[in-house]
Amino acid sequence: MNALFKEYNRYVTLQVLGMVGLSCYILADTFFIARWLGADGLAALNIALPIFSIINGLALMLGMGGGARFMLRKSCGEYGEACQVFTRTMRIAGGFAGLIMLLGLTRAREIAALLGANAEILDMTTVYLRTVMLCAPLFTANHILLSFLRNDGAPKLAMTAMLTGSFANILLDWVMIFILRWGMFGAAFATCLSPVISICVTLPHLLSGRNTFHLYRTEFSSRECSFIMTTGGSALIAELSNGVVIFVFNLLMQRFAGNTGVAAYGIIANIALVVISVFTGVSQGMQPLISRSHGQDDSSSARRLLWYGIGSVCILFTMMYTGISLLADPVASVFNSEQDPALQALAVKGMRIYFIGALGAGLNIVTAVYLSCREHVTPANVLSLLRGLFVIVPAAIILAFIFKVNGVWLAFPVTEGMCAAGSIGCILYYRQKEKALEW
Repeated sequence: MNALFKEYNRYVTLQVLGMVGLSCYILADTFFIARWLGADGLAALNIALPIFSIINGLALMLGMGGGARFMLRKSCGEYGEACQVFTRTMRIAGGFAGLIMLLGLTRAREIAALLGANAEILDMTTVYLRTVMLCAPLFTANHILLSFLRNDGAPKLAMTAMLTGSFANILLDWVMIFILRWGMFGAAFATCLSPVISICVTLPHLLSGRNTFHLYRTEFSSRECSFIMTTGGSALIAELSNGVVIFVFNLLMQRFAGNTGVAAYGIIANIALVVISVFTGVSQGMQPLISRSHGQDDSSSARRLLWYGIGSVCILFTMMYTGISLLADPVASVFNSEQDPALQALAVKGMRIYFIGALGAGLNIVTAVYLSCREHVTPANVLSLLRGLFVIVPAAIILAFIFKVNGVWLAFPVTEGMCAAGSIGCILYYRQKEKALEW
């Protein structure tokens, strides 16, 4: 086993474990809310998810974009410039988080109604949204710190912090929903405490000075800020698009199957968060290594890392889809606290159709990060826009009006399959360009 593959395995394994743990805070909310508040609570949570996707997307954009720029500067020996990247990333995060907090404080109810919350679930959705939006600085700071730690050679600490925060969230969910009986607010507040605990785990390392990044006096640079945001743009586009897709799918399910359909999609959307987080973990684990290879002008290593990533996606998809297909019925039952047969049937059938698209999703996520790290930012962002918005939304609408609910489930695999063909085309195109330059 060569040294690069060993390093890849270490980074990716730790990051996949961390991302699965991180995604569990929404899954834990789903489980406890379903048990305590039933299908209406599940529908309210799912309607609130697009805003969580926006917060998460901004944090991932700045963490991945800032981390990649940091590693690029660091691998070139430009340590002062690397610290400036960290400082600028934190400043951008502060601006975005402040705006989200203001909207959460003043417009949470209007946003909940805009997202499709009807009279039955408007109050629950508003409570969840306001709490999460007021805590936006915690989510963004946590993502950025974890990304910079990975790029600073501390992937194990990043994983430990992520898992600690996530497991604490599950415990806090149980305490705040079932013991304190705080309902929807308890679920949201427990989620907001998770990044606090994660940050606390990293503090001893950061305060000891073992990290090479720190706040550094620097002037504003629109060029550098643009580099940070565009490099991580594919992550933001993916998350924002996820929010749009959830919104559109909720409307379609409401039309064809009512609140029961929204609740069934809520189960699938939350399981999808875990499935997609696995592939995001592969891509984020690869990112520091690809950025370093690119900074050192080592194209061969960067390409090998891409093929390692694609191989990992194929293996992980096979394992996850087999598990989902075999266990769809008991998994749906866990979230179906009222044992509603209509909800059960919708969720089981939906899982088996919807998650066929996970293979294409994994290939597209890995390819977008690879292209971004190699500074092919435009095709990475175009690919993310196609799979997250410009293909899936019309596909969902068209297929839904032809096949009803089954058409909604089919939209995801159809979209990801089409975009995966585009991903393969991009890889082959840039490989040919590199061959021409080598000659």
